[in-house]
Amino acid sequence: MSRRQQLTTSRRWVIKIGSALLTGDGTGLNQPGLDDWVAQMTALVEQGVEVVLVSSGAVAEGMCRLGWSRRPSELHHLQAAAAVGQMGLIQAYESRFARANLHTAQILLTHDDLTSRKRYLNARSAVRSLLQLGVIPVINENDTVVTDEIRFGDNDTLAALVANLVEADSLIILTDQQGLYDCDPRHHPDAKLIDEVLVHEASLDAMATDSAGALGRGGMKTKLRAARLAARSGTSTVIASGREARILTRLRAGEEALGSLLYAEQAPLAARKQWLAGHLQMRGRLELDEGAVRVLCHSGRSLLAVGVRGVSGDFARGEMVACVDAEGREIARGLVNYNADEVRRIMGQPSEAIESILGYIDEPELIHRDNMVLV
Repeated sequence: MSRRQQLTTSRRWVIKIGSALLTGDGTGLNQPGLDDWVAQMTALVEQGVEVVLVSSGAVAEGMCRLGWSRRPSELHHLQAAAAVGQMGLIQAYESRFARANLHTAQILLTHDDLTSRKRYLNARSAVRSLLQLGVIPVINENDTVVTDEIRFGDNDTLAALVANLVEADSLIILTDQQGLYDCDPRHHPDAKLIDEVLVHEASLDAMATDSAGALGRGGMKTKLRAARLAARSGTSTVIASGREARILTRLRAGEEALGSLLYAEQAPLAARKQWLAGHLQMRGRLELDEGAVRVLCHSGRSLLAVGVRGVSGDFARGEMVACVDAEGREIARGLVNYNADEVRRIMGQPSEAIESILGYIDEPELIHRDNMVLV
């Protein structure tokens, strides 16, 4: 299967739409464009794709509502514009998806939300739950409260980190350009569109430019950086024109020579497994009974609390722990869903008992198979 054809079967897409597209180059929300993109995303959902939308446009829409023609430089004015514009942006998405009987959810993030391990896991659980419920998460940076010190810098970077967060198969960055060119097409009429290339190809650095539109913060260089961030979790990126007719559904159909495909070296699950396998610092150990050892080694299933007979170390939720057999031999390692004290309370117990013991349940598994690797 070609890399383009892999888009026809990939299950989870993060789609980022930029300010210049969403606001009609500064003339208010691009209503026909919104109709078209939402219709295409609805078609993707009907084909079984889980869609996470990262949407720019709040500041630009706020500027239009407030009658400002130039993007302000003062942080408090940007925050005010974002607060005003976010209302219109979310209303626009909610009303359109509702026509297709799809629910939406607004999620505003700051950099702290994705660097704090606890908040990262909380955000991850929330977004995954929304996807399981068939809801479209609409994500934007929380411009109203963010400061320069903790901002993502642009929504391309945010989209890449969201792709990491949800372990997306594909990141689609819709922009006002056809894709990534071998030189700046505004100054070189003979510039050639890059069809597909390994995201870490060194020659790409000289091709991407810094310049961005008046309403956005990210040029092609930020999109390349975002693609490389997304590739850390095995996500491949397509940079394409949001003005191209039926762009999303055509990409889903595997159409060749459409946008620029910057592919990752490994698939998402393989990349995650490699990272887990190379993690040297263990925060604790779980001693497993024979049944759990057998299940992990031969059935490829998740680790449940019922299979744990001993706990050592002082680890927090989401930290790396080793799984050992009765002789102390490490057989697996993974990211644990409960902290050490909680595991001590629920070890040996069935998953159905977790909520009554702890007063809540985060995940039914102690370590999910996607967050575990055999050693």
